[in-house]
Amino acid sequence: MKAIAVSDNGLEWVEQDDPGTPGAGEVLIDVAWAGMNRADLMQRAGAYPPPEGASPILGLEVSGVVRELGAEVTGLTPGDEVCALLTGGGYAERVRVPASQVLPIPEGVSLRDAAGLPEVFATAWLNLYREAVLAPGERILLHAGASGLGTAVIQLARVMGNPVFVTVGSDDKIEACRALGADDGWNRHKGSFVEAVRNWGGADMVLDPVGGDYIRQDQSVLNADGRIVVIGLMGGREADMDLGYLLVKRQRLIGSTLRSQPVSVKGEVMAALREHVWPRLSSGEIRPVIDCTFAITQADEAMGYLQANDNTGKVLLAVQAQAE
Repeated sequence: MKAIAVSDNGLEWVEQDDPGTPGAGEVLIDVAWAGMNRADLMQRAGAYPPPEGASPILGLEVSGVVRELGAEVTGLTPGDEVCALLTGGGYAERVRVPASQVLPIPEGVSLRDAAGLPEVFATAWLNLYREAVLAPGERILLHAGASGLGTAVIQLARVMGNPVFVTVGSDDKIEACRALGADDGWNRHKGSFVEAVRNWGGADMVLDPVGGDYIRQDQSVLNADGRIVVIGLMGGREADMDLGYLLVKRQRLIGSTLRSQPVSVKGEVMAALREHVWPRLSSGEIRPVIDCTFAITQADEAMGYLQANDNTGKVLLAVQAQAE
C-alpha cells in the first residue's frame, strides 16, 4: 500500500508495508480521508514519538470503509462507512485499529467531514469530563479556541452546560468561536488574557495546549478548586508556577495525552461520544468544522498551513481518489 513517509525531501506518498490482517478485536479500514492534528507536526519534528507498538506513520484519525474484520468483532460489517481514532497510521491507504475505537459515521455527516471527528471530540471528552470532571455550569478557559480541537470543545461544552472563554490569534477568530457558542474571547496579540478572563468571572478549568509562561497566567484566573489540564507544549516545556495560588486556591495541574491511553480508556471515551455527541451531530446541534482539504500528495503543504495557525477548524487529507 501507499502511505506518507517522512524524509529529507518532506512528506512523500510512497509504498510502505501493509498493516496486515486484523487480529482478534481489530478492524481493517480502507482510508478515504485523514484528519491532520498538531500531534502530527510534533511527531514529524521528533518531539512526539509514537507509543511502543504503534504505527510510525503519521495520522491519528480517519474515515473510510470497513475492509475486513478480525475475530470477536461485532456490530460492524465489511462495507460499512466508519471513522476511527488511531494511535498512528492514518496517512495511508489502509489502517488496522481496535474495534472499540471505530464508530459508524453519524447520520447526516459526510464521509469527508467524519474524518475530522474522532481525535478532537475524543480529546475534548477525555479532558473536560474525565480529567477535569466538569460539572454543569463550571467555566472553561480554552486556549487556541479556533483550532480543530477548540471548535469541538466549544460545541461540546455548550451542549453540556459549560460556558467557554477562548484565546485566539485574531478578532475574526473570536467571532467564529462566538458563532459556535463561546461566551467571549481574547486576541492573544493584544497582550495577556488575564484581566479579560477575570472580568468574565474567572475559570474553573483551563484547557491549555501551550504550557510555558501561560501556566502562571492560567493560575491567576482560576477560581477556587480550579484545574489546569495541559495537553501541549507549544509555548515550551518549562513553566514558572505560583505555589501560593496552588495551595490557597486548591488548584490542580493535570498533564494529559490521549494517544498513550490504553485501548480500554479510548474505548470508553468513544462509547461516550456515541452516546452523547453522535446524536447531536445527527440532529445538527453539533457540527464538524472543516477549514479546508488537501490531497494526500499535498501533505507537506497542508502541514505548513496548519503550522501557520491560519485554520479555523480541521484540515483534512483526501486519501482515496473516490473520496467525496
